Amino acid sequence: MVTVPWEAMSTAPLLLARGPWGPDQIDVRWSTARYEPTPERAAAADAAVRALAERGSPSHDGLAARLAAHEQTPGGIVMHLQPIRWSLRLVEGDASSSVAALCAVRDGEGRWLAGRRASWLASWPGRWALGAGGAVDVGESPFETLLRELREEWSVEPEEVRGEALVALPHGMVMFVGQAWLPAGTDVTMDHEHDAFAWWPASPLAWPAEADPPLRRMATLLAEIER
Repeated sequence: MVTVPWEAMSTAPLLLARGPWGPDQIDVRWSTARYEPTPERAAAADAAVRALAERGSPSHDGLAARLAAHEQTPGGIVMHLQPIRWSLRLVEGDASSSVAALCAVRDGEGRWLAGRRASWLASWPGRWALGAGGAVDVGESPFETLLRELREEWSVEPEEVRGEALVALPHGMVMFVGQAWLPAGTDVTMDHEHDAFAWWPASPLAWPAEADPPLRRMATLLAEIER
């Protein structure tokens, strides 16, 4: 079993485990013990929620997932998750190992689905993002999160989806990265969290200027993985 100390996540993205994994290769074990932050981090989360309310963004709080430990096995990956206050992911510089899932979406031509996030959102407002993503709900597998977010954000059912990697980001967020392919001719319908969408070319080198460098790097790595 591997736990990730905060110091190891504070300087650069860290690849914790590499797939690909199908749903039957992802073993998620939930703890009933809720993560308790320090008083300082709890106060910072309170302040982050207040800041959301002040700028008109939804400011409700709740529980989500935190990565307590993980282990990669010959047959897949085991993830030990525990409930954590959702707003702790908003604490600047320290997201307390909160888990989010991100699903890059491809079509039959290899193009990438990109959406511009609405200006009222808590994270990445007004910026372009790949596919669908969001917090892992309590009791949920990150793989299930990928599918749920695809339905909620784009109203689509993929013909294939798989987990690709588990990554620790510099600010303490843990990202479960997946990749999905849509059937030919699929129409996407964006939700209210987006105000525009586009299909970017298969090669990240041909992407428009609004594509942030982290998106290009991630897509380049995913494109190298054989389907």
